[in-house]
Amino acid sequence: MMEEKSATQRMKYAADISSIREAHSRISPFIHRTPVICSESINAISGRRLFFKCECFQKGGAFKFRGACNAILSLDNSQAAKGVVTHSSGNHAAALSLAAKLRGIPAYIVIPRNAPKCKVENVIRYGGKVIWSDVTIQSRETVANKVLEETGAVLIHPFNDGRIISGQGTISLELLEQTSEIDTIIVPISGGGLISGVALAAKSINPAIRVLAAEPRGANDAAQSKAAGHIITLSETKTIADGLRAFLGDLTWPIVRDVVDDIIVVDDFEIIEAMKLCYEILKVAVEPSGAIGLAAVLSESFRANPAWSSCKNIGIILSGGNLDLGALWSSYGTDG
Repeated sequence: MMEEKSATQRMKYAADISSIREAHSRISPFIHRTPVICSESINAISGRRLFFKCECFQKGGAFKFRGACNAILSLDNSQAAKGVVTHSSGNHAAALSLAAKLRGIPAYIVIPRNAPKCKVENVIRYGGKVIWSDVTIQSRETVANKVLEETGAVLIHPFNDGRIISGQGTISLELLEQTSEIDTIIVPISGGGLISGVALAAKSINPAIRVLAAEPRGANDAAQSKAAGHIITLSETKTIADGLRAFLGDLTWPIVRDVVDDIIVVDDFEIIEAMKLCYEILKVAVEPSGAIGLAAVLSESFRANPAWSSCKNIGIILSGGNLDLGALWSSYGTDG
């Protein structure tokens, strides 16, 4: 019965529990099995038991290494020989560079000129070949297509790729082994690769589990899309969470539409307060995108919603810890 359900799911979506388990077997020798930590102090503040899955401790400093590693290890030798290319302003760029380095192949990384300095430095540190683009998605894609034509490399999209979704879903396999009592998982949402994989795996293992997305108000296209029933993109985004500015893809949107239970929208000042708790109480360095799950749990919209009053044991994905400290210090000067 489970095999029939898995086959149906794979036909319907870009990934399923089988592809996620296969990804985990493929990447396990190379990734960190990241720890889950708890804090009685933060539990008291939230009024719930929170379990933090620390993907900020993953290789490359973020969950993105899982998907990038799965995608690169899935290539046959003839494909891999010409290298890989992607366009990314952040953690996927570094993750793909590192995964390519491990396999000994080139990685061509198209990066917009407004990318955080620390994330560009990570790409260079891991051996990625940086090609600059303008800040628009159109420029990024145009430059990436030119690199593809020149090199014959394989495009690895940051989130709209079944191999990426499957790799990110391995987080759920670990989390639900580490803390089986979890009844809810809260996940950052941007392009949707992370939450798609997490939701497909978690609900295959435990159909009753709730999967909620957390999104910044200044980039709330996913919440608007979910409400409208079709993909909505924004003319501009404005949020401190630089990793959450992408829009849903045609592979991630159906999963977000059908499988994700709801989307919690939070303001930047709430993200900053959550970051402070991570630093001061958890003693964990997270970037704004990584702290948004905690911000969602502590938000008034979540606390006051009777639909979520039964969410007592909550898994939170601390998705990354690559941040521009200069931007962090200036953010502490904001008054919300």
